[in-house]
Amino acid sequence: MELNLLDQSGQACAKVEAPDTIFGREYNEPLIHQVVVAYQANARSGNRAQKDRSEVRHSTKKPWRQKGTGRARAGMTSSPLWRGGGKTFPNSPDENFSHKVNRKMYRAGVCSILSQLAREERVAVVEALSIEAPKTKLLSDKIKAMGLGANGASVLVITDSVDENLFLASRNLPHVMVVEPRHADPVSLVHFSKVLITRAALAKVQEMLA
Repeated sequence: MELNLLDQSGQACAKVEAPDTIFGREYNEPLIHQVVVAYQANARSGNRAQKDRSEVRHSTKKPWRQKGTGRARAGMTSSPLWRGGGKTFPNSPDENFSHKVNRKMYRAGVCSILSQLAREERVAVVEALSIEAPKTKLLSDKIKAMGLGANGASVLVITDSVDENLFLASRNLPHVMVVEPRHADPVSLVHFSKVLITRAALAKVQEMLA
């Protein structure tokens, strides 16, 4: 598989060889879905909580007598059938939402995503990406000059190391995110329209997913 090497004007000036084991795999939609759902589920904090009928604030007085009213029997207002009553199966704050995904499956899913991005020409390589000052406009102009952020398209920039200038300049751009290879998660790879990766970061990605 060959990826386009972009110059500072966004033109493809050369080709970069990429291993087919990472950028030449078949599209495996069930595996990608499993990896993405597991990543999102593992990010849940599980801090929601509900009260059962013993925890809600209520009176222990019987609402009405047992017989003769024509209404259904009722013993307490904390019944789950009543408004304001406790839940039958309440959510506990220690609920576990995590999904287990084997390391081999996770790597295969990320490789399948990268392969599909390469086939759709949504991933490109650049020699290096840096700016002289921590200015949002400098990074925005550079990305627009490369033809990546046109029409509100989102861009995921993967660089070998995020320096302070890139970090400060990118955090105020809603459609641009700059990360290191180890932080390039499958959800971000699927979400962003374009992926721009430096040559040094490409070597790290190949080492991580080999």
